[in-house]
Amino acid sequence: MVLTTVEALADGERLARLLVERGLATCVQVLPPMISIYRWQGRVERATESLLLVKTTRPRFADVEAAIKSHHPYETPEIIALPVEAGSTEYLSWLAAG
Repeated sequence: MVLTTVEALADGERLARLLVERGLATCVQVLPPMISIYRWQGRVERATESLLLVKTTRPRFADVEAAIKSHHPYETPEIIALPVEAGSTEYLSWLAAG
């Protein structure tokens, strides 16, 4: 599972479609806007962002990371991978086949 955030919902949908169409992710969920409070260049900032949950596999991570970096509007996009510790056999098989 890879997480990234975008400011504009349209950017999230565009990035999600790109990752799925290129076979880098089996599914990407774009969650509704949320408020992010973060430190950037020495200042505390506030932004409305959408979270993308990128369903992929470990072997695809480098390509997912490269695609996000190449097509993301942020200077330094969030790209965080979280391990999936367990899941239904059927779902994980579908994910791997994606």
